[in-house]
Formats: sequence, structure tokens, C-alpha cells
Amino acid sequence: MINNIIGRVLATEKKPTTIDDFTFWTDPELILNPFDIVKVEHVNNSYSYGVIEDIAHITDAASFLTNFISSDFGDVNSEENTLRVGMNYVTAKVICNTNNIYIPLQNNAKVMLATADEINYALGLNDIRNPLVCGYLEMYEGTKNCEKVTLPVNLNSKFIIGPEGAHLNISGISGLASKTSYAMFLLKTIQDSHLKKEPKTDNEEDSVAFVLFNVKGKDLLAIDQINDFVDEQNPEKEKTATFDKYKELGLSPEPFKNVHYYYPFSVPNTRHWNTYMTPEEVDDNIKKKKAKKFKYIYKYDKDNLDLMFSNIDDSTQTMESIISYIMSGQGKFNQVGDWQEFLEAVKEKCSTETYGKDKEIPVTSWRKFYRIINKSISDNKIFAREAIEEDGETRIGDALKYIKKNEVHVIDIAKLSEDKQAYVFGDAIRTIYDLQLGQYSGEEWVNPPSRIVIFIDELNKYASKETPKNSPILKQVLDVAERGRSLGVVLFAAEQFRSAIHDRVTGNCSTHAYGRTNSIEVTKSDYKSIPSVYKTMMTRLKQGEYIIQNPIFRSLLNIKFPKPIYKQFK
Repeated sequence: MINNIIGRVLATEKKPTTIDDFTFWTDPELILNPFDIVKVEHVNNSYSYGVIEDIAHITDAASFLTNFISSDFGDVNSEENTLRVGMNYVTAKVICNTNNIYIPLQNNAKVMLATADEINYALGLNDIRNPLVCGYLEMYEGTKNCEKVTLPVNLNSKFIIGPEGAHLNISGISGLASKTSYAMFLLKTIQDSHLKKEPKTDNEEDSVAFVLFNVKGKDLLAIDQINDFVDEQNPEKEKTATFDKYKELGLSPEPFKNVHYYYPFSVPNTRHWNTYMTPEEVDDNIKKKKAKKFKYIYKYDKDNLDLMFSNIDDSTQTMESIISYIMSGQGKFNQVGDWQEFLEAVKEKCSTETYGKDKEIPVTSWRKFYRIINKSISDNKIFAREAIEEDGETRIGDALKYIKKNEVHVIDIAKLSEDKQAYVFGDAIRTIYDLQLGQYSGEEWVNPPSRIVIFIDELNKYASKETPKNSPILKQVLDVAERGRSLGVVLFAAEQFRSAIHDRVTGNCSTHAYGRTNSIEVTKSDYKSIPSVYKTMMTRLKQGEYIIQNPIFRSLLNIKFPKPIYKQFK
């Protein structure tokens, strides 16, 4: 592509150029888009690059009334007697200069389209260390005398999974924003990059594993199987196009490797079948040694009782007092051996006959505790007496302790009630955090990777601004967000509305992905640093499109990514 001059810089008394931004005029019929890059002549034979933020059209008409009168006082079929002189003027933000000169651009300086190499240089994409593809750019689509430019976009992996920066937040409305698909695309690129390194190096300091939570139907329950695109109008054509795009981006056209699934334990043909997978599919995966059913056993999991109260506002700390009472083995709790005995011991404390024996904790508090615990435990088979390893049963805590590099562990919680989902999520987060702290380092076969990436959709359930401050899961998520980077615990989280998430979570994410959202959401304070035209674009982004923010990028980027390569369920 040759450097086409498309306009000249404007500097007026009321609208001067500055070191940060400039305006230029251009042909009214020239198609440009926000996020396109332009190149501008500057002093000392240097060039400045700008990213387009807004485009407006102006004529020499003094007012709207002038145009109305010119049309024979409002005759929509009449031709103007006076030819109006018009132009488009484009507002752009300066992102770099070839000689690091940042004085304002001069009036009448030539503005040109940039080549692919120049776009890479302008955005800082030409010299990315530890490259990790996060999508691709398309620029100048429909621009006259110019071919569309398509460029892969790489992140520095150390700025998304550590140690330089960590954590990813993805936001967007349900269905259209493809939050899970984009998170899975990034996880696929991370696994691919580490699998490529594996034969060349055995550096345990640069190893990674993944823990994913399936929260919707069968979404993530076949990520080791190839996508057949049967729901597309032309499956073979779509499959070929998707595979080719993965190859163009340097990725393997294969699904995830080393995948292990964990389904909540349940009995077939009962009211509480705890997964959207059929009993035959579950049994088949267990026989293939790639899946297990998980249970919770009282003697090992009683220490996590506080997780059942993650969404209960315990301002008086009475629930906390009861849990401490139980953990210390007071009363009959030192004789409890399983969940049923535990419920009976709690129920006994609810009797008015015991009131005088324990003045510190009133009976009303025990009754509230019992209602919550009984609802969670008594109606579900995941709370059991034992886990039989030979039958493909395990505890989440035991399974995650032995996680190895490049493994993907998918925990299915989609069909569980919200309180049980919170319990499983909190237990897994706590286990991973303790694992990376070295709590299990003395045990045989424990050899965790240097980094563990956790992906959870619907983060608003566990870390919203309305979550009770004393929630143990909120505390755990905040710990991961604020200290996880140094421990190698990385959070990839998604939610519909970013503004609903706790500020300390979003504030500690180094990478932000904004998908399609609504006009009310973009008015919130979380979006105040984003230019208004980009906010408007967020309300009409297509599936497969995201606006990305990362410390190494000189500007926000409007990227696209290919469809999932693993099996989809519609």
C-alpha cells in the first residue's frame, strides 16, 4: 500500500492542535473508522501517528435554518439553489512519534494512511516480547484506493499471566458479547504457546495450568473435542475458514489438550441429577479416565463451612461465632463423623432446652444457621460419607492439589443451586491459593505449575459491589486479585456489567476486554476514561469483536477473534 495523502491538519483559534490530539480535514466520501491509524508529517523529518477517535461533517451553512431555507423553505424534493461547501473533519489522538517529538502538529501538515508495518510500529506491536496472540485487527475496510489491512495482535504474556501484570476482566451483555468464547480463545493461545515450549525446555518457572468453571449448560464440557459447526448454514465452509484463521494466527487447529472434567456426584434417574451431561456420557468419560464425580466429605470439608454463608450478611458475626464453635469441637461437635450427624448436632442446639447451656450464642442464631446449612446439605448427594476412588469419585480439594502443567481442569457447577455453586467455587479457589502458598508442598506427587489460571463466568455472584463485606468468597477473590500475581494465581473473570464488580477486582486487572453492552452501562464511572465515540461503539459491537486495553498497547484496540475450535452446544 502506498502512502495516500487523505487530508491536512487543521489548527484554528478555537480548535488548536495539542501534544495529545489533532484534527484534520478529509474528503466527505472517504470511509474511515474509529481505531484506524493515520500517519502525519512532523518537524525534523519525523512522523507522528494518530488513532482516529471521532469523525464529523461540516458545511458553510451558518445554522440549520440556513439549510432549511435553501431547500425552498422545507421542500424535501427541491434541489439546493446554493451549493454548500462541505468536508469531514476527523479528531485523532497522538500515540507516538518516530523521533519522540511531541510538540503540537503543525497546521496543514499532510495526513496519510499507514502501511501494515507502520500500524504495527504505531501501536507498539512490532517488538512484543513473550508474544501471545489475543486476536487480530482489521483497518481501512471500504477505504478508497486502499486494501483492507489485517494484522495479528500479540500481548506480552507476562502482562496477562504474570509476573509483570496479571488478571483479565471481560464484560458484555449476555449472548451477543461472546465472553466465554473470548476467554477460551485466550486460554487456548496460552496452552498452545506453552505446549510449543515444552519439548525445548523443562523450565518449571514458566509453566501453567488451568481451572475452569462450567456455569451454563454444557458450555465447557467438551472442550477436548473438535467443533463440527453443525449449527452453521455451511458447516464445511465455516470449519475451513475457522481452521485457516487459527493457522494464520500461529495457533494449532485443535481443541484443548490434557482435559479433566469433574461432575457433581449424583445418582441417575433421581430428582437431583447434578449435571446437564447424560448418565451415559458421564460414565463414558469416567471409563476413559478423563472425568470424575466430586463429593464433599465432612471430616475433610468442614473447615469450609463458612463458604455456605458467602451471600449472607452477617453484620453481628453470629454465624462466624457458630462456625468457630463447631471448628473448635465444642459441645457434641467433637464426636461428629459425617454430614447427617453434623445436622443432628446443629438441630439439637436449636432446641429451647439448650438455651441455658450456651448463653453466648442465642437459639435464634442456631436456628438461622440450621436453616441455611440444612437447605444446602440435606437435599444433595454431593455431601456424602466417603469418596470411592475406584468408582471415579474424588474431592475437589484432592483433585486440584495434584494439578500438573498444561492440564485443564473443568469443574461443572451449572446445574447446582447458587449457594452450592458458591461453595464449590470458594473451595476450589481456596485450595489453589493454599497450593501456591506451599501448604501441600510436603505431600507426595504435589508438583504444581508456576501459574494457575482460573476462569469464572458470572463473577458478579461472588465479587459484586453488593456482596456482603464479610463474605469469605469475596475475601478470597480480593486476595487473588491483589496478591495472586506474586503467587502465580491468575483470575480470568467475565460478567455482564463491569460497573457491578468490586473496584478492587477490576482495578487489579492488567487487561480489560469490553464487549457489546448497553447505553446505560457505558454512562457509569467505570467507563469515564474511554472516549465517547468508543463508548458508542461498545453498544453496537458484533459477536467476535472486543475493545482491548492492556499496559503495553499505546491505545485501545478494536480486535476480532475466530469462532471456538472446540465442540459447541446450542
